[in-house]
Amino acid sequence: MVERLCRAPASVSELAERLPMTLSAVTQHLKVLEQAGLIKTSKAGRVRTCALDAQAMAQIELWIAQRKQIWERQYDQLDAYLASTSPTEGTE
Repeated sequence: MVERLCRAPASVSELAERLPMTLSAVTQHLKVLEQAGLIKTSKAGRVRTCALDAQAMAQIELWIAQRKQIWERQYDQLDAYLASTSPTEGTE
């Protein structure tokens, strides 16, 4: 659903037509995404349209980038530690 909404806003029925789940299940998924602040919905008549919240997605992207930096530093530290503790070739 998120991948589809990256391209353009879509109605609930448009989102549901390509997914192997019931319309009710799609609605439940969309409700979770909306409660998480990742999407916004609007209603015009009987049609509910969903769109990604670009600001929320940007915040997620920033959070992931920060975590990636932390993980990379930790991996670098692990690499350095393993390199310093590994036996050198030729000594047994």
